[in-house]
Amino acid sequence: MNESAQEGSFDPGKQASKLIDEFKNFAFKGNVVDLAVGVIIGAAFGKIIASLVKQVIMPMIGMIMPGEKSYLEWTWMVGGQEIPYGIFLGEVLNFLIVALVLFIFIVKFLGWIMKSKEDEVDEGPPPLTKDQELLVEIRDLLKEEKT
Repeated sequence: MNESAQEGSFDPGKQASKLIDEFKNFAFKGNVVDLAVGVIIGAAFGKIIASLVKQVIMPMIGMIMPGEKSYLEWTWMVGGQEIPYGIFLGEVLNFLIVALVLFIFIVKFLGWIMKSKEDEVDEGPPPLTKDQELLVEIRDLLKEEKT
């Protein structure tokens, strides 16, 4: 068999190795790993916020609101159907707290850090290189010739 026929033949070992290499390049890129870490930390943060709402904030609201029931048992009766609006209020409050914390962290805190870094770096334009100086001189000479 000639070499060109062998090159076109199917080699399962090479194909599997190539597939594994492509998967490694995809799965272990920095962005994918960073995203995975962010999702895991976000899930853990969500559990902390949910616990804060359910075990601390909503019971305090339940003490302020009239009635003996906890917020989990707050319901409306509409047409013989029980609607547990207390659970919904807990989830809405959970969302609002998460949104507030993210706003404070991303917009205010990171914005403040980025602004302070920009202030440090903003020392004016960098000095011109020799090539740029020559181009400026040529531009100025061409402007003088036109006038």
